[in-house]
Amino acid sequence: MDLQQVFHEQQQQQNQKQPTTTNNILVFCFPLKFANKDFSHALLFFLFLLFSSILFYNILSPLQPQYLLGISFLSKISPKTSENSSKACDFSYGKWVWDENYVIDQYTEYCPFLDLGFRCQESGRRDLDYRKWRWQPQGCDLPKFNAKDFLERSRNGRIVFAGDSIGRNQWESMICMLAQGVSNLSTIYEESGNPITKHRGFLSMHFHEYNLTVEYYRVPFLVVVDRPPANALKEVRGVIRLDKLHWYFTKWVEADIIIFNAGHWWNEDKTVKMGIHFQEGTTVNMTMNVAEAFQRSLNTWASWLIQNTKAEKSHIFFRSFSPVHYRDGAWNEGGHCHTNIAPETDYTKLEREPINNIFISEVVKQMESTRRNITFLNVTYLSEFRKDGHPSEHREPGTPAGAPQDCSHWCLPGVPDTWNELLYAHLLLNGFRTKSK
Repeated sequence: MDLQQVFHEQQQQQNQKQPTTTNNILVFCFPLKFANKDFSHALLFFLFLLFSSILFYNILSPLQPQYLLGISFLSKISPKTSENSSKACDFSYGKWVWDENYVIDQYTEYCPFLDLGFRCQESGRRDLDYRKWRWQPQGCDLPKFNAKDFLERSRNGRIVFAGDSIGRNQWESMICMLAQGVSNLSTIYEESGNPITKHRGFLSMHFHEYNLTVEYYRVPFLVVVDRPPANALKEVRGVIRLDKLHWYFTKWVEADIIIFNAGHWWNEDKTVKMGIHFQEGTTVNMTMNVAEAFQRSLNTWASWLIQNTKAEKSHIFFRSFSPVHYRDGAWNEGGHCHTNIAPETDYTKLEREPINNIFISEVVKQMESTRRNITFLNVTYLSEFRKDGHPSEHREPGTPAGAPQDCSHWCLPGVPDTWNELLYAHLLLNGFRTKSK
């Protein structure tokens, strides 16, 4: 079924159920003619002073790209947001502030559920200031992450992370953050007895006290990577089935929270340059570019969600692209990030918004019309500053000398903890499962 048809059918169903409402509109009216010239002159002088003040403000203060003329008018007018207030605050935009006390409530690298590759201090990193930066949204505060509250709300439920190894990074962060609300860590275990290691399957951590599972599935493309069909050209070494999702998706129908991510593998180096092309139905398209293929895979993803998840049950997130910070070369060309020990302060050095983010946000926006609890979890802007947060040369023991630096994954504790703080904040705003349920 075409995605637009699915959206249309869902909208028709909603319209049939939706009662007619009246919108309240506030209209500002200005007279076309003033009663006297003195009042007219006074108004013009007032407007001159107003715009002069705005111009003067922008000269003295740094311009924030998300605010009109550098001023957040809504943050000045609207009351301070809280976990139960409206969605006026965009948690994704703000600044990193130095906070010596931020580490007090953090877990440590002694958390037994961390992969060795993310334990930067244990692997030799000595500057630990990267842990003392706290994300401060513009115009509001993030609600403090409360592990016990999150666990209680999630009791008898399932939290699923699906995507690439950056998704695994966030999954391990979430496990350690939630583990702070459990008195006995031995009651948290992998359901199949598998160790926390990098592998190609899936892992499911069970929080016995709360009958909760926090699961990770490695599906870098979300859709199926397959062998080429019999009629494919010889140069086709493999295909990405844009209209067929990975079979793991059948396991997530009843999940309470699903966090998807994709994008790092959707590039020419990991697809067409390796002889991996795109297939729909029985046809392999040899001319389709990666951007179009990614968009088509997102349509397949969205159609599945609409047809298989319950609007009143599942809270769906699609996390945005996680920035990489290789400098002076790509990852396999001597690129590095080990000299970075503080967040970026020069706005001109920030990368542009990745095109994949635009594709994801557009599909998520379309799906909002289906009345689902779906959120585009935008972490790209805040993470773009954190060039200091990667393992860099401090990789897991046994890494060969001269191996490429890791400037794509993140040290833990670290930046992915902030992603999960945003996730928790959105769940509170969306009314995720009260404690009584």
